[in-house]
Amino acid sequence: MKELIKNEEQQDVYRRRARELVSQMTLREKISQMLHGAAAIDRLGVPAYNWWNEALHGVARAGTATVFPQAIAMAAAFDPDMMEQVGDAISTEARAKYNQQQACGDRDIYKGLTFWSPNINIFRDPRWGRGHETLGEDPWLTGELGKRFVNGLQGHDPKYLKAAACAKHYAVHSGPEDLRHRFDARVSQQDLWETYLPAFRTLVKEARVEAVMGAYNRVNGEPCNGSKTLLSDILLNKWGFDGYVTSDCWALKDFHEGHMVTDGPVESVALAVNNGCDLNCGDLFVYLEEAVEKGLVSEDTVTDAVVRLFTTRMRLGMFDPPEDVPFHTVSYDRVDSAEMRALNLRVSEKTLVLLKNRDNILPLDKHGLKCVGVIGPNANNRGVLVGNYEGTSSRYVTVLEGIQDYLGDGVRVMYSEGCHLYRNQVSDMAQTDDRFSEVRGVCAESDVVILCLGLDPSLEGEEGDKSNQFAGGDKPNLKLPGRQEELLLEVKKSGKPVILVLISGSALAVTAADELADAVHLAMYPGAQGGAAVARTLFGDVCPQGRLPITFYRSDDDLPPFTDYSMKGRTYRYMESEALYPFGYGLSYTGFRLDGAAVNTSELTEDGICITLTVENTGHMTGAETVQVYVKAERPGTPNPQLKGLGKVALEPGEKESVTLRLPLAAFALCDESGASVVEPGTYSVYVGASQPDSRSQALTGEKPRRLTVTASRRWEIDC
Repeated sequence: MKELIKNEEQQDVYRRRARELVSQMTLREKISQMLHGAAAIDRLGVPAYNWWNEALHGVARAGTATVFPQAIAMAAAFDPDMMEQVGDAISTEARAKYNQQQACGDRDIYKGLTFWSPNINIFRDPRWGRGHETLGEDPWLTGELGKRFVNGLQGHDPKYLKAAACAKHYAVHSGPEDLRHRFDARVSQQDLWETYLPAFRTLVKEARVEAVMGAYNRVNGEPCNGSKTLLSDILLNKWGFDGYVTSDCWALKDFHEGHMVTDGPVESVALAVNNGCDLNCGDLFVYLEEAVEKGLVSEDTVTDAVVRLFTTRMRLGMFDPPEDVPFHTVSYDRVDSAEMRALNLRVSEKTLVLLKNRDNILPLDKHGLKCVGVIGPNANNRGVLVGNYEGTSSRYVTVLEGIQDYLGDGVRVMYSEGCHLYRNQVSDMAQTDDRFSEVRGVCAESDVVILCLGLDPSLEGEEGDKSNQFAGGDKPNLKLPGRQEELLLEVKKSGKPVILVLISGSALAVTAADELADAVHLAMYPGAQGGAAVARTLFGDVCPQGRLPITFYRSDDDLPPFTDYSMKGRTYRYMESEALYPFGYGLSYTGFRLDGAAVNTSELTEDGICITLTVENTGHMTGAETVQVYVKAERPGTPNPQLKGLGKVALEPGEKESVTLRLPLAAFALCDESGASVVEPGTYSVYVGASQPDSRSQALTGEKPRRLTVTASRRWEIDC
């Protein structure tokens, strides 16, 4: 509490300084500061500043930087501590690059300290092209991981921000990409408050994220970047957000060109600014001067917005002597250092998810192999390492290269692309399946085949991305594209063991692969060091520990229409069909026993509950277990058991560790039809284990989570 009060006092100091500076500006000068490319005001000593920067999984778009695994891959680690460590590493490189660029007078786009990351939208539908930018389908997990990432980016200095993070895209935003500039996401109050807003609240209220970015779409008729409900009523008034709000890029023109809620640019900028949008990524705010002249916006409202923007710049130390700012001394040699590369490899290793391991075929023993076949369109594809919103690595290690490096000269590695990622042939003018004869030759020589299939960012991404092969970047279905399934069948016919390395940023309906492959290893856009991490895991130097942050469905038929934003039938929380691979699922090479799970009270109180248990590594490898806690309200019409707690435990063989997890009272709350968050009287099941309590997870793991019960004897309303 003392630290919070101290931070509030420091914030007040910056606000006063910002207001004093802004009071000396003309209206036109103030408006010039509300564009992402803010102009210099030489007479006041204000340098030009470009607000637009990205750091989804590393400093992006500004040259060399560590390229960590894509966000969805990092979510698979189920490791909040790791997320903060990554955020801290990113902001270290950010400061190092910023210091060097400033010394050279470089104030270009992507060169500032205001990063428009993380993306905490809920990955409600696996067809959405931008889902791999998110932290998965669960609101609680997204909030916890996003919070720690923000903590790492912004740092813990009592006076200065290390960098400024941004929670995006606020809110109810997850496709379709090709409709986003005119789409109205209709959503119930229950789904709004139970699914789409909780992660934003966590980042605003708990992580004190410095910025929030509005989404392109409308929500229940209001464009997000000018929504009185979302911006004024909820973000500013209910949650007390005191950072800056930015529009998504060129989103304001959608008000009159796509959403048709205003008559033109003057009305559009007035709607945005009057409801709390401070910064325009784009250039439409040049109409603000006319809006003020017409009385549509008061100059005081403009002033308040600019004060918020300068408060952020001052919190970053941009108007203080360099010697007073502790991050000014971060030197450029921290960028892409050996330390950063080692961290990147460790992170990548934590993100890999083992989905199938028939007869414990993995890990492979290289000493018993003479030749390994590596086949598939993703085996030597650099694009699958990085996803989108990426920086530039000084070295990329594909799966093929990782296996070649790992095995060296001791084991022959033979390679075939096998098929194109999505076309029927690899070479132009060739016949369909023009690499299948080569595949047969590789299989005949190999003791085992490592088959690399899936997607890459050319098949799933943002509307407007280069090389999008599908509509707007969204997937049309959940199938492996092109001839990939036929390639799997061809490799299977060889009779050789088949290890599938599935590389994609989203779920695929790989039912055939689940049936035919001897092992299935998921590597979701694993970062520049991804190929090395995959090799070290396949051959047993690393024990897989990842868990699915998304549901793998069996078929498109299991999904509601893409444009339906109701949560009914979506994600593990509301689905009624059986998953192929469930949320929270992942196998290990070693074994774990969870014993003695107990709650400190059977009667729910305002303090929530504490769960204690012991975790033991019963196998022969060092590994990490992910303890997961799910809560189910035992009354009709409630969601499936929902993740509300987790703990990562790394153990040597034979080692035990006691674990205590606290669930606050809010973990037992559900939203009613009005959106109120309530803990109702009754019985609640609390499941403690290494997976969900669903039957499919139990069948895949052979283990059943421990069920505990607690009772609420009264009703509580929870602030949301």
